[in-house]
Amino acid sequence: MYYDKHHIISHYERSIVFVESLANITEEQWRTPIESGKWTVAEVIGHLTPWDEFVIKQRLPFLFTEESLPKGPAVEEMNASAARNSRAQSKEETIADFITQRQQLIDALYQIVDKQWQQPFTIGASELTLSGYFASLADHDLHHFSQVQKALKNIEGIKWISSI
Repeated sequence: MYYDKHHIISHYERSIVFVESLANITEEQWRTPIESGKWTVAEVIGHLTPWDEFVIKQRLPFLFTEESLPKGPAVEEMNASAARNSRAQSKEETIADFITQRQQLIDALYQIVDKQWQQPFTIGASELTLSGYFASLADHDLHHFSQVQKALKNIEGIKWISSI
């Protein structure tokens, strides 16, 4: 699977458009679970923001240096915290936070030299490239955006704009 810098950044730009479109749904729709027993739309969108921040602060600065990567967060704990925050925030705050953090990620990606996208690096026992790393993050987005779109399928204007 190969995605270049342009495709990854394009995906992230489209993700902002998609999340912005959620400003048009009702509060009831925003607080509706994507499936029975699952997170709400608010929680799904809200949990993406701290992961973008983690990538910006705890991954990108260390990837092509001699420094060790900081230990990753406890996934379940970070997701639970993000879900709690999303339940406490307004829809507008959660969307604004997502857009701000995602734009910062896009800005950081523009700063990465093109040739580094295929340069290998190691996280734990895994050897990756930036292309592969960000392709998996984009796939994670796509999975969640598909869930949101399915939950909101009858709402005009809420449509993911295509995959990467």
